[in-house]
Amino acid sequence: MNLKSLLARPFANYIFHKIQKSALTALEDQDEILKSLLKVGKLTEFGKAHQLTAVNSHQQFIQAVPIRDYEQMKPYIEQIKEGKQNVLWKGKPIYLAKTSGTTSGVKYIPITKESIPNHINTARNALLCYMGETGNTSFANGKMIFLSGSPELERVAGIPTGRLSGIVNHHIPSYLRANQLPSYETNCMEDWETKLDRIVAETFHQNMTLISGIPPWMQMYFDRLIEKGDKKIAELFPNFSIMVQGGVNFEPYKAKLFESIGKKIDSIELFPASEGFFAYQDSQQAEGLLLNTNSGIFYEFIPADQIFSENPTRLSLRDVALGVNYVLIINSNAGLWGYNLGDTVKFVSLNPYRLVVTGRIKHFISAFGEHVIGEEVESALLKAASESGVSVTEFTVAPMIQQGEGKSYHEWFIEFEQEPTSLSEFAEKLDQQLRLKNVYYDDLIAGNILEKLKISKVQRNGFIDYMKSIGKLGGQNKVPRLSNDRAIANDLIPFLQV
Repeated sequence: MNLKSLLARPFANYIFHKIQKSALTALEDQDEILKSLLKVGKLTEFGKAHQLTAVNSHQQFIQAVPIRDYEQMKPYIEQIKEGKQNVLWKGKPIYLAKTSGTTSGVKYIPITKESIPNHINTARNALLCYMGETGNTSFANGKMIFLSGSPELERVAGIPTGRLSGIVNHHIPSYLRANQLPSYETNCMEDWETKLDRIVAETFHQNMTLISGIPPWMQMYFDRLIEKGDKKIAELFPNFSIMVQGGVNFEPYKAKLFESIGKKIDSIELFPASEGFFAYQDSQQAEGLLLNTNSGIFYEFIPADQIFSENPTRLSLRDVALGVNYVLIINSNAGLWGYNLGDTVKFVSLNPYRLVVTGRIKHFISAFGEHVIGEEVESALLKAASESGVSVTEFTVAPMIQQGEGKSYHEWFIEFEQEPTSLSEFAEKLDQQLRLKNVYYDDLIAGNILEKLKISKVQRNGFIDYMKSIGKLGGQNKVPRLSNDRAIANDLIPFLQV
């Protein structure tokens, strides 16, 4: 046994049991975090403006601090970018994470001295929990890769600024540096396809044991490797035993990824964002991701059907229920207060608190009052594809609002890996599955207000070409599953199969 894997085992067992114990005190930890946030926050410009000195409970906090998204938080961020101190948190952030958000354009998210451990330690803990539960530590001996953005940082008001994955890259512990691929020079490349070719060249003959990234870009990496080696990934990397992924729902990509690998391997799902690392898969046996309840973030939850209300219900962790779709709100030691991420989650366990990510609150279709969400379209497509022997590479859905004759409908843009024998029969099956998932959509179809959905086939690699055309190929960029307008649909027209 290699020295690294030998040393990893006792440390993994220690952390694994510590996390299991901590999960039992989640509510107490959340109470303490809110107190500690208020203690620091009341001394900031934000805290003074919101009279945080008078806040001593969650109910008082709700009255003092409104829910804000990035655009509403932006005036405070702009002050930080101008060099002001003690704006949202004490002093100045040590980093600004720059992200091209799916809803707000470029965002600058503060990362403080107090919040950086949340990003670094949570990813580590996910791997250590896996080691502690399964006993598999051998992957620590081989090469590991995270398909990420450039680690090069610029400065804004003297604050190092760049993509979160690039920032985190600077904090990889020295004992793992020798295992990390690709090279720093390759990681700094901005053009994704050129970078991917270099990554393939650098990793092709290596002993790859762990591969991590967003599923669609891992698939692109696998495709290039298979093209180069004319073998499945498991043949190219016989010791590849763990895949770490996050950023999008894994299920729509799972079948094709494992088909490309050529064997079933373990995977670890993560729920990170520039705003914080919220949850991770702590067990290969249990459903869902363990909520990170003791890492500088106080969570609030708003029932998804109330998020657009004037005074939505704001719940602390102790008041959540199983199976309810919540919008996740965070308050953190990065200086984010009442911050609406836009992500929706659903709890699958309350002891410990485990959840699944169900979508984005701003990614929905409700052009006709149906409010279809990401979880529903993904589930419907997976079910229909499974029953029809169909494999899907990527997809997105948009409303088609008819201005003249004919009824409106949902248009699905799908890139098939394995096409259905009958597109019309598959569309019928898909429509039925969506009607089972969403009662409002079912009512609109049954009442002849909407036509049944229609499918437009996207050509092979069409979504990759589309992302390239808008300058968002690779890295942390994702294709939105749902749009409430035709912007993405219209941009996809050149990439349709004729």
